[in-house]
Amino acid sequence: MSTVLLDDHLLRDLLADEVGGALASLLEGSEPATTNLYLYRLCRSALAASGGALTGSWAAARRRQLAAALLGLPEHVTIVPMRDLAVEMAGFASSEGLSTLGAEAVAASARLSAPLCVWEGDDGPRIRAAMARRGADYRLVPRER
Repeated sequence: MSTVLLDDHLLRDLLADEVGGALASLLEGSEPATTNLYLYRLCRSALAASGGALTGSWAAARRRQLAAALLGLPEHVTIVPMRDLAVEMAGFASSEGLSTLGAEAVAASARLSAPLCVWEGDDGPRIRAAMARRGADYRLVPRER
């Protein structure tokens, strides 16, 4: 079975059971994965949202439900340990000018041989360019609501 690497917005939609058609198509026949830092950003937003696109508009009760889902993250959601990515991340950060989050996303995509799937509202031009230079699959996913 193949793997798709989801950013924090798409992981949120998966865990909140708000999977639209585009995300459903990505997940069909594939296992979800995410990065340590995408997971961290989503946890931080669920616990302390004060605005922003992730959960800033959500009611406190809805954010608590998401936090509970994050606490019980399903085993089938792969997260590559940081220790397995650190050297590659440092290389990508240096050679591509990426943030730590971006370097981890590119390294995890390479390690998993998985497309990096990001919500179209969080498209990172440096990450996209780094993926393009590697000839790697970078997919923008529309938010369907």
